[in-house]
Formats: sequence, C-alpha cells, structure tokens
Amino acid sequence: MNRNGRKWWRTNKHKLEPARQNSPSPYAHLTLSKETKENLQTLQDIYSKCSDVIFRPFYIGKTIKAHVVFISGLCTVQDVDQYVLTPLMQANENEFPDMEQMAEQVLAVSRIKNLATIADCIEEIGSGNPVLLWEGEERALSLGLAKWEKRNIEEPSAEVGIRGPREGFTETLDVNTSQIRRRIKDPALKMERMKIGGYTQTEVIVAYMEGIVDQTLVEEAKARLNRIQIDGILESGYIEEMIEDNPASPFPQLKDTERPDTACSALLEGRVVILVDGTPFALIAPVTFFALFQAAEDYYQRYIISTAIRWLRYLFLGISLLLPSLYVAIITFHQEMVPTSLLISMAASREAVPFPGLVEALLMEITFEALREAGVRLPKQIGAAVSIVGALVIGQAAVDAGLVSAPMVIVVAITGIANFMVPRYSVGTAVRLLRFPIMFLAGTLGLLGVMLGLIAIVVHLCTLRSFGVPYLSGISPLKPKEWKDILYRSPWWAMKTRPHFTGEFNQYRQAPDQKPGPERSEDP
Repeated sequence: MNRNGRKWWRTNKHKLEPARQNSPSPYAHLTLSKETKENLQTLQDIYSKCSDVIFRPFYIGKTIKAHVVFISGLCTVQDVDQYVLTPLMQANENEFPDMEQMAEQVLAVSRIKNLATIADCIEEIGSGNPVLLWEGEERALSLGLAKWEKRNIEEPSAEVGIRGPREGFTETLDVNTSQIRRRIKDPALKMERMKIGGYTQTEVIVAYMEGIVDQTLVEEAKARLNRIQIDGILESGYIEEMIEDNPASPFPQLKDTERPDTACSALLEGRVVILVDGTPFALIAPVTFFALFQAAEDYYQRYIISTAIRWLRYLFLGISLLLPSLYVAIITFHQEMVPTSLLISMAASREAVPFPGLVEALLMEITFEALREAGVRLPKQIGAAVSIVGALVIGQAAVDAGLVSAPMVIVVAITGIANFMVPRYSVGTAVRLLRFPIMFLAGTLGLLGVMLGLIAIVVHLCTLRSFGVPYLSGISPLKPKEWKDILYRSPWWAMKTRPHFTGEFNQYRQAPDQKPGPERSEDP
C-alpha cells in the first residue's frame, strides 16, 4: 500500500463516519502493500472492536508468512480448515513459481478472486468470503466459501393457493435466483447484479428475458436503481418507494411476490423482476391495476372457474370500497330508496343509537381495523382467536348497549370479508384507506359525495403510471386484445400473444391453432 495513502487514512479516518450512500468506498485508494504487517494493521484498525472477525496467521509450507481473515458465522471454520489451511500448510512452496499457480493447484475452492485494494478486501470479508494475504505480494485472494444459516424453502404464507407450486422465495438471494433459473433454463434469462446502500451494500438483481423484454424498460429500471443514495436497504419495500412513479398515490405501482412461479410468469410476459438480498419478496415492474387482481392459481385451474372468481373479485372490490358509504348516504339522505318494510326495520334497530350514521360507521370501521391489526401482530396461536372473538363479542355488546345498530354491524362484516377477496394485500390496504374519505363525503353530500369520490379515484387511476405504462392499460387506453386476461381469463390455447407495454416486444408466446379437440388426434 502507498505509505502516504496509509498515513492519510490514519489521520483522517474519523472523517469517514457520516453516511456514505452509494459513493465509492473511502478505502478504495488504499492499495495493498507487499508488507503483510501493514495490510493486517489497516484491516485490524478498520475491524477494531469486531470480535467476530478472525485473523488467523499461518505459514504456507514452512517459509511464507500468510494470514486468512474471515467473519465467524458468514463462513464455517471447518471449511476454512479443510479447504484453505490444511492444503496450504502441507504444500511445498518450492514447487510453484508464484502464488496464483499454487492457489489453482492446491486450494480446493471453486471461486477465487484477485483483490488489489483494502476496499476489495472489506467487500469480500463482509460478503462471507475469507481473504488470504501473504508476504511479498501486493494483492490478496478472495476464497468463495461464504456459508451461513438460512431458512428452508417453504410454502409462501402471503400468497396461498389450492393448486400450484408450494415453493416460495427465501431471504437468501442465491436461493431465489436458483429457483427462477430452475424454471427458466434458457440463457436468454439475464440477471444483472448491483449493490445498493452505503453501509449494508445490499445485493440487488435485475432479472429479465432478453429478446422478450423491451430493452428501454430494463435501462429505465437500472437507472432508477442507480439513482438510489441511501445508507442501507433492509427490504424490497425500501426500493419500491424509491423507484415508483407517483409516491403520493395509495395504490402500489410495483407488484410484490414471494412466489417463484409468479416471478417467472412476469418474466415471460416481458416484465422486469427485482430481487433483493435479505427478503423473500421480489418486485415486478411494470404493473397494471388489473394485474394486481390476478392470482397465480388463476392459471392453474380451469379458465371458466378462474373467470368467475375474477368477476367476484371485481364485485367485492366495489363492495369493500363503497358499501359503508352507500349505507351512510342512504340512511342519512335517501331513505326513500329503501323499501318501506326494510326501512321500518332499520329505523327500529337505530332507534336507541345516539349517533348519526357517519359516526356509527366510523366507530365500527375503526374498531374492525384495530381488531384486524391486532390479529396480525399477535402470535399466530392467539391472533386468530382474538380477532374472531373480539369481533363477535364487541359487535354484539355494541348492539346491546345501543352504540351501533345491527344493520351497521352486518355492513361492516360484509365489507371486511369483501376486502379479503383482493389477492394483493397492498391493494387491500389502499382500498381500506380510501374507504374513510368516501364515508365522509357520503355523510355530508349523500350519494352525490359517493359519486364524486368514485370519480376522483377513477381520474387518479387514469393518470397513474408504472414505469411509464398506464395503470389502467387494456381499458384506458383501450386494447381489446388484452381483455383476454383482464375481464376474463382465456384458455391457454387462446392466449397467443403477450401483453404489450411500451416499445418493441416479442408478440407471440405460442404457435397458432393450439385449440385441442378430438380431431387433433388425427394430426401428424
């Protein structure tokens, strides 16, 4: 290492504490020295008070002084002993002209990388790869022995289905990429790796299908990721908020998934998948409003059933968003719209309630949301029991006490069930949030307020974009050819083309004339 550079670092290292974002490492200018003691002293200064960093001195053969540096827990001591220390200590250094040939012929490690700076050493040590330094060389070797405890592949908990693969992503990036690669074996599947976060140096992969995806989309995704300047990335939600088109919108503009089959399906449609180390949730871009109502299971069962379920989702989306507001508007301003017998029954049930319809609805909705969140945050063993018992007990007690009416309890219960029909949690939360301003409009302006709120939401959706793609693509702008996977789910033999987002794209996904039938058995 340059002695002047080393002196500068020791004098100014206290100035390197503030957040570094994604700027080059402050140690990048520190090159390795032929003096192993200087290299070790620098690394020991950097890793001072780090009890998990191991500095193991040894001799290669009997004469060459060397050190191996690694972090306990990110690689196993047994692997270091078996594949590094044992073969090098038993090697005859006189048989090899240089260390590079010795590493190639002695070390039983598949991935070896040459390092030239202290910054390179820090990066490899932090990634779990032991670094080998030896006397007389201005370089070091990174040994690909990273290995740490990780969660086994399990069924996705947020996207449960009756039929389909049971494998889900994990928190380990290499496991996630292998699951995608196992399903898409063609080399057209590209995975470009980058690191984001000044301190965490989180690995992020941009995956896409070359020849299917519009290259402009890939460049836009990489440009947005490269713009991120932050201390650390701990979950894909950090990235989602940093690269979306409209951060003020309650609607998600990227689709998150923990299912490898969903990610592969998106890749084959010409989308980009962003994988983040440390989280099982991958991001898919671009996304449309209607894609958020598509579940993986829709494509694994008969198309007639999938179409019916998709219509139910759209229906219950409207119920979840508008039912409490419609009830408040009708009982407050438009009683003439209710049949007389039903109106008398509703009036009798509300006779003892001291609050107007709007306050009654807000009271029940807030209570229901609190019970829902309590059920999510509590341990699994008691979470479901608390939410169910709380809803039954509190609802019945509120009716008996005259705080709310029985019809309002029914409305809120149906609204809650309707919200669970939305396959994406992020969309469900957006609908839950928008329900409250529409209720205020209904309580002040009646059905006119409901219509104004609904028009405002539709206008917002029409102006929203995801990576430049209109959020309501297929309906606005109108593309009848894409209705086959929006208003209904066409059979696979009829889904000949991919969805078209922007720019050039590979249009056809299958050969024509794939419809099965008895006459097909006679084809050659």
